Parts: sequence; C-alpha cells; structure tokens
Amino acid sequence: MITYYFRTVKDSELKQISEIRNGVWIHVESPTKEELETLTTRLLLDKNILEDAEDFFEVPRMERSGSATYFFTRYPFNEQQEDIDTAPLLIVMEEAFVMTIAQRPVPQFESFISGKDIIYTTQKTKLFIQMMERVTESFEKQLISLRRAVHRDRVKLRKISNQEIVRFVNHEHKLNDMVAAVLPTNIALQQIKNGHHIQVFDDDKELLEDLRIDNDQVVDSARLLLKTIQNVRNASEAILTNNLNSRIKTLTVLTILLTIPTVISSLYGMNVPLPFADAPYAFEFVVGVVVLAVGLMVWYFKRNEWF
Repeated sequence: MITYYFRTVKDSELKQISEIRNGVWIHVESPTKEELETLTTRLLLDKNILEDAEDFFEVPRMERSGSATYFFTRYPFNEQQEDIDTAPLLIVMEEAFVMTIAQRPVPQFESFISGKDIIYTTQKTKLFIQMMERVTESFEKQLISLRRAVHRDRVKLRKISNQEIVRFVNHEHKLNDMVAAVLPTNIALQQIKNGHHIQVFDDDKELLEDLRIDNDQVVDSARLLLKTIQNVRNASEAILTNNLNSRIKTLTVLTILLTIPTVISSLYGMNVPLPFADAPYAFEFVVGVVVLAVGLMVWYFKRNEWF
C-alpha cells in the first residue's frame, strides 16, 4: 500500500494527497512487486536496492545511487512470523521527496500521521531525523521494559525455575537484536552527519549528534543488561549445581546408612549356622550392633560435614 503525505510550514496539519509532488512523504507498507516496479520506474530509483527492502533480515546500512540516498535501519516490532524482534525499514531521501518502505506496520509513525507530533514533509533532513528519533525512543522504551523484567526475575534467583530461564533467553534474544540494529544504524548516521550524502545544516548536525549519543546509550545499556542476564544465569547455574550436589550427597549418605542394616540382616537370614543362633538375646544383640554401626557412620558423616 502506498500513501502520500504532504505538509509545508504554512499548512495547519498533515494532509494525505493522491499524487506525488515536490516535498511529499511517500510511505509504502507491505508493497507488492507491482508497486515497487511502479515506484522504481516513476521515481528513477535503483531496482536492486528496493528489492533488498523485501528481505526481512536486511541489515542496517546506507547506500548512494544516482541522486538518491538509501538508508536501511530496523525498528522494534513484535514479529510473530519470524524469529526476530525487529523489522526492516528503508528510508529513501531524494531532492523532491522522502520515501519509507516497510514490510510491517510502523507504530513509530502513528504520532506523525495522527498529528500528535508536528512534521513538515518539505524539510527532508528534519523529517528523517524525526523518524530516527521515534525509532530510538521505541528502543529506549523496550530497554526500560526489559530492564524491569530482568530485575524482577533476578529477585527470584534462589528459586529460579524453567520459566525464568526461558524468559532470560528471550530477553537476551531481544537485546542482541537491539544491538545488531542500533550499532550499524549509528555508523550510518555518522555518515549522514558528515554531509556527504544529503544536505545537513548546522542545526541538523546538532540533532544528529544528539541522536547518535542516544543510540550509543541504548547500545551501552543493552550490553550492560546482557551482562547482567549472563551473570544471573551463571549464578543460577552455580546454585542449581550446588543444590544438586547436596541432594546427591544426602542420598549417598542415606544409601550407606540403609546398607549397613540390610547387610547384617541379610547375613542373619541365611540358612546356615550363625553365631548367637541359639542365644536368647540374639535379636537384641544384632539390633544393637546395627544401631551402633549406624550411629558411628552418622557421627563420621557429621564430623566431615556431609550433612
């Protein structure tokens, strides 16, 4: 689906128009091959690069072809079909328009379309920065949510269950996807800031630098949270291993203690002549020997702190 949006500094709101004009924002969502072919032919774009936008696992990068700059990035998205937590977004910047191509809905753009956040489609560089700011903000919100979830599960460290372990694995997956998306995006933003690909004014350079700093903080925070998760998992593995060793040690002690009376009673259950077979207090004597032997073993195990 292709939608055209337009607004100048003189307009009171963002308008949806029916045709391409100078200063338009073209938003393409889940495009068909015919729609991409139409855009390629009509706007004289690079067909191969637009086809890359159809790859759901496309990595962030920036390319220049003709007079257009192609900026690939990724944004947080709760994907149900693919085993990944981000979706690709292509931003094409030309002299006459800005175009965004996404295979999934982009919730980060809803504030623009609804009018909650003011944008001017004729200010292409600022529009690009605002788009990237919304993407960064969504990563920051996701990071805050993950941090709370990790700290909430960390409290249950001594009673960690399989559910918490699975959640930790999912958190790691999300954080790794976040770093893989933000880090190369930041490198591409530095190229934009240098002004080699699109016209960047001094005010825009400051905004781009702030955006890069925010992205750096997202990457650093994600890596710290990953380290926290790894520490929690290592600690939980150590606790589980220690608990398992304690249980095995306890079972071993019980097995030894039960083996002593079993062996003695088995010997006196044989159909052969045995000591004290005719003694009137043979049973009491055997029981006393068993109790004494078990008591000595209990004393030995306690002395060596086996239980």
